[in-house]
Amino acid sequence: MRLNHNKILITGATSGIGRALAEHFCQLDNQIIAVGRNEAKLEELAKLDNRIATYKCDLSSQLELDRLVTFIKQKHTDLNILINNAGIQYNCNLLNDTYSLQKVDNEISINLTVPIKLIASLLPVLQINSNAAIVNVSSGLAIVPKAKSAVYCGTKAAIHIFSKSLRYQLENVKVFEIIPPLVDTKMTKGRGKGKITPKRLVDEFIKAFKSNRYEVNIHKVKLLRIVNRISPTIADRIMKRATT
Repeated sequence: MRLNHNKILITGATSGIGRALAEHFCQLDNQIIAVGRNEAKLEELAKLDNRIATYKCDLSSQLELDRLVTFIKQKHTDLNILINNAGIQYNCNLLNDTYSLQKVDNEISINLTVPIKLIASLLPVLQINSNAAIVNVSSGLAIVPKAKSAVYCGTKAAIHIFSKSLRYQLENVKVFEIIPPLVDTKMTKGRGKGKITPKRLVDEFIKAFKSNRYEVNIHKVKLLRIVNRISPTIADRIMKRATT
């Protein structure tokens, strides 16, 4: 993949992994369309560099998602990279009284349905441009789940398999998957130890992106995949005890 002179749409771009991706790609001389819900954070992000354009969108709203797609098709027909980064996780189990059906819907929508809808809607744009790519952010929990957050684990496993299948379908658009460990973001605040920074994740991803390595196992996920390959039982035992 060519690392510069791209136009890149990034969802969930105002913080965490999304912001780190936006800042790094901007430094590499790309144009960024940063999508998020928080208007103040979008304005702050736009001030960093004139190559960052922002778009306020609640991805859980079909109406706002449709408006985003129309905006891209009308104003940014040279879009060639889509990064589906936005995600939510409720760190609880189905027996938790606060884990409502609405939260179930939210996790499935933001983590799985929205990325698929965005891809399906924007593929006609991506396919006509050179150096085209889709990047989906999944999780090490897509490989081996943990006890809590079963719905989250399920959505990330689905994105993992969807990305593989989509890669088989597309000839002119490359499909990448970032598979992170626990990353120090707002979503993981107060949970676990040994987190990596979003910057470290992005640094590892960029090397793989440049080299066309489509499944990008980040940091401890590399070890998790080795353990899971050698002994799935041991990998399951490790993650079953995980509380983060």
